[in-house]
Amino acid sequence: MRQQGRLSEWNDARGFGFVRPNGGGDRCFVHIRAFPARDRRPVLGDVITYDVQRDAQGRLNAANVRFALQRDGHRAGTARKTDGGRDWMPRRVIALLFLAGVVAATTLGHCPAWIAALYIGLSVPTFLVYWLDKSAAQRGRQRTPEKALQLLALAGGWPGALLAQATLRHKNRKVSFQVAFWTAVVINIAALAWLASADIRLAG
Repeated sequence: MRQQGRLSEWNDARGFGFVRPNGGGDRCFVHIRAFPARDRRPVLGDVITYDVQRDAQGRLNAANVRFALQRDGHRAGTARKTDGGRDWMPRRVIALLFLAGVVAATTLGHCPAWIAALYIGLSVPTFLVYWLDKSAAQRGRQRTPEKALQLLALAGGWPGALLAQATLRHKNRKVSFQVAFWTAVVINIAALAWLASADIRLAG
């Protein structure tokens, strides 16, 4: 018999937790692999529906898990006027234009070659880290800490992060992450502008 309950415990780093059925009853162990649809990660308090199974030791496990409610409280599967399912930010365009601009400025002698090397050199591993993190999320393995992703962006890997967000559709919807990410981008560009102006003053 299919049940509905709420995630009473959830360890996202390890990909498992417990669900307690509505109306009371024994809680069930639930693993990230029990979610057939990996459109988003579970969070504490999510309302889900599930089948109850017993493992070889007789412990209750939740299987064939699905979200009963979206994070905004709407029923899962219902359309929202504010979300057409598409990311409208031109992330690829922003990243590619920036990288092209840096390379052009370097070619014309307006900025040191190490700046272009820095952005390109950090963008490649940043894209790879995003890919590995999404793969880990899909397989229920240990995730890359968000702080590490933000530090890569702050150091200059943010063009690669934008390309990863657009191509992999990873970390492009979480509001708190995006706020921190764009703050890191602004700080990085401000630091670049300061370095460029300092270089001009020294050259003059």
